[in-house]
Parts: sequence; C-alpha cells; structure tokens
Amino acid sequence: MSQEPAGAPTARNDDEQRHEQRHDERPEARLEKAVRAAEQALIEFEIAVETFRVEVENFSRIHHQKLGPMYSRLDELDALIAEARAARSGDPEDLRRAQDLRALVMPMPGVEELFHDWIDSDGLSPEAAAMLTDQQVQPPRRVRPSEEVRKLYRELVREAHPDLAQDEAERTCRDEFIVRVNAAYGRGDIAQLRSLAEEWAAGPVPEGHGPSESEELYARLEWLAQRKELLAVVAQELEASAIGAMLKMAPDDPDRLLEEIAEQLLAQVSEREAQLAKLVG
Repeated sequence: MSQEPAGAPTARNDDEQRHEQRHDERPEARLEKAVRAAEQALIEFEIAVETFRVEVENFSRIHHQKLGPMYSRLDELDALIAEARAARSGDPEDLRRAQDLRALVMPMPGVEELFHDWIDSDGLSPEAAAMLTDQQVQPPRRVRPSEEVRKLYRELVREAHPDLAQDEAERTCRDEFIVRVNAAYGRGDIAQLRSLAEEWAAGPVPEGHGPSESEELYARLEWLAQRKELLAVVAQELEASAIGAMLKMAPDDPDRLLEEIAEQLLAQVSEREAQLAKLVG
C-alpha cells in the first residue's frame, strides 16, 4: 500500500487552498484591498499636509516675531534716505518718492495695541512685561517640532485616524481624539502626545467589520478620492504661499533659514544706516 510522502498536501488542503483562492478572487475582496490601500495612502497624505501646515504656521509666526522689527527698520531707513535726498535736491520726483516710501512705514503701535493678546485681568503677561522692562524673554518656539514629537504624532494619526472608522459613532470619537492630537502637535507638546498615546492604547475605538457590499466599497473609494483632491488643493495653497515657498528652500532646517535671513537683514540695515549717515553728515 503506497504512502504519501511526508509534507505532501492532502486533498483537503487542496480544497482549502482553492477555496481561499476563490475567496481572494472575489470582486469584493479585491475592492476591500483597494479601499485599505487608499485609506492608508490618504492618511499618509493627510499627515504630510498637516505637518507642513504646522511648520508654515510656526514659521510665519516666528518670522514675524523675529524679523518683523528688522523689516520695519529697513522701511524707516529707506524713507529717511529718500527724504534726505529730496531735501538736498528739491526735485519733485525725489519728493514724490520720499512721500511714497514714508507712506509705507507702519506707525509704531501703542502698548495696548502691541500687547492686546497678552493682557488679562491681572494686566500684562510676564512675557509682555519682560519686553517692556528689557528683561530676558523666553525665545520663540522652534519652527519645526522635534523629531520625537513628529514621530509620535505620525503614529497616533495612523492608529486613530477618523478615516478608519466603520460607522458614524466611531468616526465622531476618532474626530474628537485627533483634534486633541493635532492641537498637541501644533504646540510641540511631547508630554501631552505621550498621554494621548497611553489613552489610545488603554481604550482604542474598537474596529468594526469592513464593508462587504460592492456598492459600499465603491462609494468608499469615491469618497477617499474626493478627500484626497481636497487635500491636494490645501497642499498646493500652502506650497504656493510666501512662507511655504521659503520653507521649501530649507525643508530640513527651517530654523537655520530664519537665522540666515536675519543675518541678511542686519547687513542691509547696516548698509542703509551708512548711506543715511553720509547724506545727513
């Protein structure tokens, strides 16, 4: 009596493999794979867009905070130089140019206007008071959150993203959670992100069963495609903005870009001051 070699597939194993193969070849199974792939691609795209949005927002704020006074000083010096030249020449064209440049100079705001966001029931905040008394002020936050913050943020979004929800109740819970994650990421708050990670690990939203009907899967794919198109528009607007274009010049070290711009502005201020000294000296 012949005996099958050890490890040879049995007839039952063959039947199971054929059944699994037929199952994988179902149109619904292929659609499910396409939906899962599209969901992951969309999540990665959203992470990239949100990361860039935070960097653009931070860069814009710090750019204004750190370099705004230098730009104002340059405008003032340009106006003073033009006015000195006009006083020397008396030329109507020089006078017109001096008036135009003076109109570009922003008037110095009052204390209340300057610190309107920093005044509370107790008066000026410690930061504002320090600025007025020439005390040391805490330096601005970095343009880009630390690598640990970015890594933890990406992990949380991948796990808790609302697009992975299988019903509206789950989506609502995930939406609320991701709002908190985004807020912590925008502040670069590593402690809060760690706390949120622990919270999610302790009680994540239970995953439901994936859709099985072809109509639902097609609708899901269509929604994912539309969502990606909307995000693409947001990404294009961010990249086309002045701040976004500057960030693209130094994607790996935006803080250094700020330092380089500050050095250039300081050099321009020194040059303008020398020109003015010659004209009025």
